[in-house]
Amino acid sequence: MDNDKSASRNQKPMNSKNEQLEEFRVRNTGKPMTTNQSRKISNDQETLKAGERGPSLHEDWHYFEKMTHFVRERIPSRVVHARGYGAHGEFECYQSMKQFTKAGFLQEAGKKTSVFVRFSTVQGDRGSKDTARDLRCKGVKFYTEEGNYDLTTISMPVLINQDPMKFPDVMHAYQPEPRSGMPTASGAHDNFWDYVANNQEALHMVLWIMSDRGIVKNYRMMESWSINTYLFVNDEGVATFVRFVWKPVLGVHSLLQDEAQKIGGIDPDYHRRDLREAIDRGAYPEYELGVQLIAMEDEFKFDFDVLDPAKFWPEELVPVHIIGKMTLNKNVDNEFAELEQVAFNPANVVPGIDFSNDPVLQGRLITYQSAQYHRLGSANFQDLPINRPLCPFHNNQRKGYMRYRIDVDQVNYHKNSIADNTPYTTPPEEGGYVHYPKKVEGHVIRGRSKSFNDFFTQPRIFWNSLTPIEKQHTIKALSYQVGSVKRRSVRQQVVDMLVKVDKEMAWIVADNIGVDRPRGSQVSVSTKYPSLSQMNTPHYAYTQRVGVLIGNGFNGQEITSVLQLLREYGVFIYIISETLGTVTGVDGTKIKVDETFLTSSPYLLDSIYVVGGRSKNQDKFNQDMMYYVRVAYQHYKPIGVATSGRSYIQTSEKNNLEGVVFAANNPNFTKEFVSAIAEQRFWNRR
Repeated sequence: MDNDKSASRNQKPMNSKNEQLEEFRVRNTGKPMTTNQSRKISNDQETLKAGERGPSLHEDWHYFEKMTHFVRERIPSRVVHARGYGAHGEFECYQSMKQFTKAGFLQEAGKKTSVFVRFSTVQGDRGSKDTARDLRCKGVKFYTEEGNYDLTTISMPVLINQDPMKFPDVMHAYQPEPRSGMPTASGAHDNFWDYVANNQEALHMVLWIMSDRGIVKNYRMMESWSINTYLFVNDEGVATFVRFVWKPVLGVHSLLQDEAQKIGGIDPDYHRRDLREAIDRGAYPEYELGVQLIAMEDEFKFDFDVLDPAKFWPEELVPVHIIGKMTLNKNVDNEFAELEQVAFNPANVVPGIDFSNDPVLQGRLITYQSAQYHRLGSANFQDLPINRPLCPFHNNQRKGYMRYRIDVDQVNYHKNSIADNTPYTTPPEEGGYVHYPKKVEGHVIRGRSKSFNDFFTQPRIFWNSLTPIEKQHTIKALSYQVGSVKRRSVRQQVVDMLVKVDKEMAWIVADNIGVDRPRGSQVSVSTKYPSLSQMNTPHYAYTQRVGVLIGNGFNGQEITSVLQLLREYGVFIYIISETLGTVTGVDGTKIKVDETFLTSSPYLLDSIYVVGGRSKNQDKFNQDMMYYVRVAYQHYKPIGVATSGRSYIQTSEKNNLEGVVFAANNPNFTKEFVSAIAEQRFWNRR
């Protein structure tokens, strides 16, 4: 893609938040170098010395400023969610939710609100890989006319703990073992699985992580849920339980475990790069916002507790109402200033959105603010450009590190007469926030509701809902993860727990990891829900990454017509050959090469188009072609074969070539290939 066109596309469209941020954007190109005090610099290469071979001098203020700033450039990483990426965008409301909430950004169809989004993994540090098997977070900051609203979601509808008191324990167990600091970005170690086996409320979420949901294909195809139960409150003061879910328009898709492990080494920035590239190309990621609503009087109607964060609300019982769409349409200009300094907090709500008694939500309302004070080093972090609301804010807070505002008032307290008791409070009927007056009663105790204590019914329902291929992948993940545990006693405890979900699954895992088959049996539950399986998701060819494996001497008319139609379907095309430059067809057609066999990889592609051709080193060229074909075939990916590429596909009794589309004598080749690209995987291939 033309870099100039890409850059200009990245600047559009503007929205209210981006217009505000424009005030803070500084362009240094073409400007003279200065210190932070604006002194112009004449030499930025050598320190000040007493002679060319003499000692450096303390009076070198330029070096001192430059180096002392450098050694202070890092701020504390997030304890969890350190590895992430994101973008700017816009949310458009589909329909008025006035019946349920007075939140201003949900009052009328067509209303648009600026947003900023950060995706992240949980376990690994900032330098870890994107493709780790892990849960993922999506924080969305809505810059509404009533203030900032932060909606934080994760890529599974259930949480690993039911009480916030246990969150430090589960994260200590999940993160690298403290003696060695390993493994990074993986739960495949003794501490984590010992925790799961001895805190069985964790099993449900862990089973989701071990499924295909634990390795998302990219952020553009990631579904995510609020986990916690919130309240919608309308103008009449009527409350409704609500949970939120983001559904990607392109469907929900995953990597295979082998792919994720290989990609983690080939391109640790795989998800970050994918998101940025899609936006640069104008293929803006889209997510529809859904809400699940339960009337307050129906709180005890279901066989799960609506306040239990370790339980999902089945869509078949509590339908998802799609109420709007978010489009990510602008990449960040500065990763640190925007992504690293953005601060989310579930306590950041607007009138019409309130909190239930969900115990984990209640715990989260305390911790996020404290975390931001620690990370960003100032009580004034809300004044950083990325965190600043669009609407004006006024209060009596005046001091603290890095205070940007210059408040000129004499008065900084409430109540007062000097400033006519301003800043003044706002009555609820005029937009002032008021908490829903939910009834609270009971004795002060440490404990939890007994209705939270069913740890196996919903994991069993989730297992029942998976297709055979999804179950196979989950068993493989469990066998790899638990098989990495060194203590046999811990491995045995895990399968003794898994048998309560599914006996056959537990026995297979036990055989794979060298422990005794567990006694007992699964809970007697046959319920299953189609919404829990990824196999029921939409499939599109749009934005799928197709590698064109090509050399010289190709059929120019055939290849250019195929590439043109692929582009019309929005397929991302990568021309791959032996060297960079161009390849030339028999009719003189020239095609620019994007990647070489060395700089690309079949693991980074969703599909391949096998053209073949001539090369200076034909044997090496043919070996590379066969490697790409073999990897794509083994990972069930679509393969298109040009008339000149037939020799690279070997037919035998051991393969059925499902998902392989041949151009020879096939007038419908391109359309069939596009359909195969949209299908993405051919699980019946052998």
